[in-house]
Amino acid sequence: MSDTADSNGSWAEIFTPRYATVTLILCLGVALFAFNAFLASTALPTAVQHLGGLELIAWALTLYLVLAIMGGAGAALLKQRLGARTALLVAGAVFLFGTLIAANAGTMTEVLIGRSFQGLGEGVVAAICFALIPELFPARLVPKVFGMQAVVWAVAAFGGPVLAGLLTELVSWRAAFLVNVPLVLIFAAMVAVVVPGKADTTNESPGFPGIRLLTIGSGIMLVALASIAPPLQAAALLVGAAILLVGSVWLDRRSRVRLMPTGAFWPNSVIGSGLLVVLFMPVAGATSAVYLVLLTQQLWGYGPTLAGAIGAVMAVAWSLSAITVANIRQRETRKLLIRTGPALIALGLIGILIGLLTGQLIIVLLSQIAIGSGFGISNGYLNLTLMEAASDAERDRTSALLPTTQSAGNAIGAALAGVAANTAGFATAITVEQIHLAIIPVFVVGATMAGFAFLAALRMTRLMNAHATQSSFAAAQ
Repeated sequence: MSDTADSNGSWAEIFTPRYATVTLILCLGVALFAFNAFLASTALPTAVQHLGGLELIAWALTLYLVLAIMGGAGAALLKQRLGARTALLVAGAVFLFGTLIAANAGTMTEVLIGRSFQGLGEGVVAAICFALIPELFPARLVPKVFGMQAVVWAVAAFGGPVLAGLLTELVSWRAAFLVNVPLVLIFAAMVAVVVPGKADTTNESPGFPGIRLLTIGSGIMLVALASIAPPLQAAALLVGAAILLVGSVWLDRRSRVRLMPTGAFWPNSVIGSGLLVVLFMPVAGATSAVYLVLLTQQLWGYGPTLAGAIGAVMAVAWSLSAITVANIRQRETRKLLIRTGPALIALGLIGILIGLLTGQLIIVLLSQIAIGSGFGISNGYLNLTLMEAASDAERDRTSALLPTTQSAGNAIGAALAGVAANTAGFATAITVEQIHLAIIPVFVVGATMAGFAFLAALRMTRLMNAHATQSSFAAAQ
């Protein structure tokens, strides 16, 4: 594809009758994940007060995340065997089932069961929605689709906690969960009408990849446990998680029917190095996501609303920057954006640390803008590049793996930040000076992960240039 091959793409086109319904379906799929995350986190503390089981509240997120990653890992295979329409409808039903269990729970154990079903269903929905993007949209419109998804996340970041808070206070914490019900029903109705339903029947049934999914799930579970374990135990859990996750990739490479594309997470290909960027960026970003709101309250005495608004600046910057760069046509400029994104995240994390240590709010806000912009300018073109680099036979696996990898990165990043904070004594820090000393390694670890993402992005774009040179040479011959 030439540099100007997608020059006819416009924002208006994704809202024309041809694409508007599909755009809405994909945005609803993202909204299920985005709003559910904020609704649940806001309503669960009240649910615990009513049901008891405070010691289980962390598992409401942990089990959701583990099952979402497992569901996302198997989504491409599910789409292949059932077809996109049936797979989405089944996953939506699983999510709805989990929502109803959680909303009507009489104990925290029932809430955990419901959250597990929610995670499994949403993991499949998110992954298949990603896989449908290159299938239902031309390449010129893909950056606009990712820009719209960024807008949905920004709306959820602001509206989700407010909506959940109002429902919890004025009605019930159960109502905050039940908000998902009409969203799922609308999503399912539109999927049934619009999404293609043909399954791939050209290959023999591959069977159920239970060992690989169990290995992935166990690895993420160890990551989640590391975030709440003492430092030495956390380090051991992270090592165990790394072994399991690397082992799952190794097993997949040797399987007859794979869950992942060829070369996944191996830096010797565009797809392999690109997936490393997709993994390391949220690992880095989790540092700010986990600790910034808490730190502004501890260090500066801000209330939850003001602290939350500072945290949401990143989401707004992400959305605005994604929209701003969505019309970029030149390939070299897109490569530059992919490389610049991780660099901005690294600078932003160091900037937040400096702002917190010096008490300068303006530095924190500018750094939040830098982090959000880093994600916004690079995420869409990174995803598009990976989709285009995949062969037709592997495009579903590549596309479906993107949200799964991002979720895994968020989980790993939260765990690493927790280990760094606990090792530095953050949990027992009382004075401002003690808190300052404890957060330095947290943000240094985050910036280091962003540095790894930058190196992987350099590797990816160099491989792209090498492939382009080889293609030009072959064409000249």
